[in-house]
Amino acid sequence: MDKVNVLIIEDTPSESKVLIKTLEANNYDVVGVATTFKEAIQLFHNNAIDIAVVDIFLNGNPDGIAFAETINLTPKATRPFVFLTSSTDRAIFERAKLTQPFSYLLKPFNELEILYALEMAVEKFYEQPDVFLGETEDTIISNDYLFIKKGKSLKKVYTKDIIYIEVEEKYCNVITETEKFVILISLTKILKLLDSAMFCRTHRNFIVNTEKIEEIIPADNLIILSGNHKATLSETYKDILKRVKTLR
Repeated sequence: MDKVNVLIIEDTPSESKVLIKTLEANNYDVVGVATTFKEAIQLFHNNAIDIAVVDIFLNGNPDGIAFAETINLTPKATRPFVFLTSSTDRAIFERAKLTQPFSYLLKPFNELEILYALEMAVEKFYEQPDVFLGETEDTIISNDYLFIKKGKSLKKVYTKDIIYIEVEEKYCNVITETEKFVILISLTKILKLLDSAMFCRTHRNFIVNTEKIEEIIPADNLIILSGNHKATLSETYKDILKRVKTLR
């Protein structure tokens, strides 16, 4: 599990400090602060960035827009970004709009504005048509992560770190090595969203990460997973035996 990594591109120290304080207080990880176009590009390519907060004007020039235009040219490297500006110039807005930002906020921002903008940007970027709601958390699912909302922040859970998923009535318990998450989604639906090469159904109530399997005991209809977790293996899903090359 990891925090959502944010790159701040802002040339006014007082404003970047407020952003850092706001984001870190809500469990985001600020991986760097760039004050120039060159620094922004270097930090972007040298760090694992999930989202960027970009001031349009850096040292009097619209280099924040230039940054957005640059990262948009490399599809595999592109990430969602949110513009933050004090400019009310219509021409600047029109140019910024062409880069397809996920939000356009005017300074001074308030805490909820920036938190909502980041959450919506992550959701839209990973093209999820809906967020799976629970009583205290909701989830955005991509190929590599579950972005699980707890309180006012998003937690990034690598799908490879999931040990198994168990259904409990209309909820799914997502079990990792360090934490348990509960989301409102059917087991059938979550299975369709996860990588079928990694995740396999073993019972009507269980999905397991095949990379976490340590032992299969067919006679007992039992699967032993890392961390001594256990999942049920039913006759219907015993085809999983064909996918496991080595039983330990």
